[in-house]
Amino acid sequence: MNGEVKTIKLIQKGERVGEKLLRPFEVFTSVEASGGILMVVMTAAALIWMNSSLRPHYEAFLHLPIVLGLGDLSFERSVHFWINDILMTIFFFVVGLEVKREILVGELASIRQAALPAAGALGGVVFPALIYYLLNRGTPAQHGWGVPMATDIAFVLGALTVLKTRLPASLAVFLVSLAIFDDLCAVVVIALFYSANLQLYLLIYAALVVASLTFLNVLGFRRPLPYVLLGVVLWVLVYHSGIHATVAGVLLALTIPCRSAFDTCEFADSATEVIKEFDSQESCGYTLHLHERNQSVIRTLEEMCHRMEPPLQRMEHFLHPWVTYAIMPLFALANAGVDLHWDFLKETLLSPASLGIMLGLFVGKQIGVFAAVWLAVKSGLAVMPNGVGFKHIYGGGILCGIGFTMSLFISELSFQDQGMIAGAKIAILAASILSAVVGMIVLYLTGERDEKEGLTSPSAM
Repeated sequence: MNGEVKTIKLIQKGERVGEKLLRPFEVFTSVEASGGILMVVMTAAALIWMNSSLRPHYEAFLHLPIVLGLGDLSFERSVHFWINDILMTIFFFVVGLEVKREILVGELASIRQAALPAAGALGGVVFPALIYYLLNRGTPAQHGWGVPMATDIAFVLGALTVLKTRLPASLAVFLVSLAIFDDLCAVVVIALFYSANLQLYLLIYAALVVASLTFLNVLGFRRPLPYVLLGVVLWVLVYHSGIHATVAGVLLALTIPCRSAFDTCEFADSATEVIKEFDSQESCGYTLHLHERNQSVIRTLEEMCHRMEPPLQRMEHFLHPWVTYAIMPLFALANAGVDLHWDFLKETLLSPASLGIMLGLFVGKQIGVFAAVWLAVKSGLAVMPNGVGFKHIYGGGILCGIGFTMSLFISELSFQDQGMIAGAKIAILAASILSAVVGMIVLYLTGERDEKEGLTSPSAM
């Protein structure tokens, strides 16, 4: 009997350990999915606001000046600028943190693991850009080839959450990894192709700031303040250099320390010793007051835990909810407001630029992702995740056509004419909705077929 009890306890302990290992990814996906819902709400609000009698108030809101500083040292820009250039820098900073973490210890830590999502991302970048370029070569809209390249992981994960009982969990992991590579490609494209009038001397100064940040990391500086201050300097230099300022966020992220101040064994031993000093006081149970010795133990443990968590993860965990629940919804509100009158829609959706964006996102993404993954697997360069088949990859590739956030962002950089920007936004919204609906239908039918064949269970995710 005692042996059975011990076995049950060991099983329960193993289940708890498994839950702890999966919890970070579950938290990430749940936050992203709920953030996607909030972005849908804000997108709808922007569209309603723009197409109602309150339209002048919407435009006035975007052009409302915000001033930082006093007198000659003041920095005045519109609400739209603060959202797209300042807040989006924080978004790109978090993207950079995620990329660095995944490459060091995550799903991208080995070439074997990273090969499949990297191949899918590359195919999903090249094919949409090629389709757009072929349709718009030699036209004023030619420069917008970068618009249909991006995937919005928040909306993709939101769609997967709806279907989670029918799909393997590894599909979500694959798509998250693909989206990380996708974002990295977008950053490179923005830096190389959507920059103008480069000031070389400012780029040299920016490189010196990045070197200084790296030196701080090597010397072991772990407090965020020096990185924040130098990050502001870096942003100013990049902003005035001709490269889009959001790239500074990624550069800063790559310099953030990713190692703990404590050795894990040392932390475990020290924490055990400190906990031994904790006195249960007069009786065990819930208490309204801790005496001074126990307060000291708690403060020591708090400081030890703070030093144990790497700065990179601490910053990512702190900023991720702000990006998901504040920055991205604000971006959707400020950028999704477009004219939906029928005459404008009819003229816009039939233009080569709009067709290039829609076909790039809906057709180019699914073909590019699927073809690149198929080639990577058949050539032996990569292996498929457990439980994932090519039918799942195809459905996931369709979902990757949900471009939204990054596509809207790149459209603002690609075009100067407000009519072309509005047309691009309409095409992005149309292609994203189509990709979401068709992708979810394909994956729903795929999951239903898997269940009939006994390949999945309702607890697969």
